[in-house]
Amino acid sequence: MKKIIILSLTALVLFSCGNNDANQSVDELVKAKNVKALQAKKVTLQAEMAKIEDGLASLNVKKEEVLVAVAVVKDTVFRHYLDIQGNIDTKENILVQPEFSGTLTSLTVKAGQRVGKGQILGRVDDAGMSQQLASMENQYALAKTTFERQKNLWDKKIGSEIQFLQAQTQMISAQKSVAQMRAQVAKTVIRAPFTGTIDEVFVEKGQVVAPSPQGLLRIVNLSNMYVSTSVPESYIGKLKVGTEVDVFLTSLGKTYKGEVRQVGNFINPNNRSFGIEVRVPNPENLLRPNQVAKLKITDYVSKNAIVVPTNVILEDGEKNSYVFTVTNSNGKTGTAKKIMVKIGKSSDNVTEILSGLTAEDIIVTEGVNTISNGMKLNF
Repeated sequence: MKKIIILSLTALVLFSCGNNDANQSVDELVKAKNVKALQAKKVTLQAEMAKIEDGLASLNVKKEEVLVAVAVVKDTVFRHYLDIQGNIDTKENILVQPEFSGTLTSLTVKAGQRVGKGQILGRVDDAGMSQQLASMENQYALAKTTFERQKNLWDKKIGSEIQFLQAQTQMISAQKSVAQMRAQVAKTVIRAPFTGTIDEVFVEKGQVVAPSPQGLLRIVNLSNMYVSTSVPESYIGKLKVGTEVDVFLTSLGKTYKGEVRQVGNFINPNNRSFGIEVRVPNPENLLRPNQVAKLKITDYVSKNAIVVPTNVILEDGEKNSYVFTVTNSNGKTGTAKKIMVKIGKSSDNVTEILSGLTAEDIIVTEGVNTISNGMKLNF
């Protein structure tokens, strides 16, 4: 008997608590941060609203007419994009360094000048190496003549073999010395490593120069530009060499058509991403290294897709997606019909509808938050 009384009291307390939550206003539940009770009240109200709409429909009660905007659904090509940010760069952007330390005896270029690959930009004093080279070349010429004469004698079986070999060795040694000295003298000549434009010159003629962090001058080639950026690991397999990319330059307000030219093979363990390079044309020479670029990379294409504006898709209490279509359309009037849909990817403020709608369906595009199922519409 005692157990029955205790159970009865417990049930009564639980019943009273449940009624208290149900009787509280929305403001009171929000203030109390009672999420569970708020969700329960929302489901109850939605169920009651559905019953009221069904009841009105069955009684043929005239419903309120609402002014809305509509659109006809069409088949179209739907593209989904990966939006990321990157930096413009070029591999042909270097500081030219002298290979030989000394006085800069000539400087033949200035900032803004266009130069070709291999063009002489300046010269460094060779400290007398040119004279040494001339002397070595004379010695080589003599050694070569001596060898040729000794060879003629040896071919006629005149003279000893040791004389022939000594002459040959002296000639080869002199030849190598000349080649080494020519290589040293060549280092005093500063040449353009590639075709480009002299961006800055940091030295003047007569200045003593040597390899340094600043260098002698900067040369840049703007015809081989690209964007470097990192892409999330989840896009492995979706990006490949040749994938088209829209490259938008905020500073220029222009969009360029590029394509992926390199896909990285290493995943960065810190942010789970891999690097890519996107080739970008630069016909007007407006692109500059380190400019910020916004990339739109196509990662999904559907050729016959049903798409609707993203803002017309609503959700019910159970997270199911739906839209309002127009039935009984007669010129500028019709009836709202709630249609459950399955949605796909979203891009550029439109969403692909995988099921629930077909081409030529009429959907409500403006005023969707003010209508309900079965409501009369004007448009």
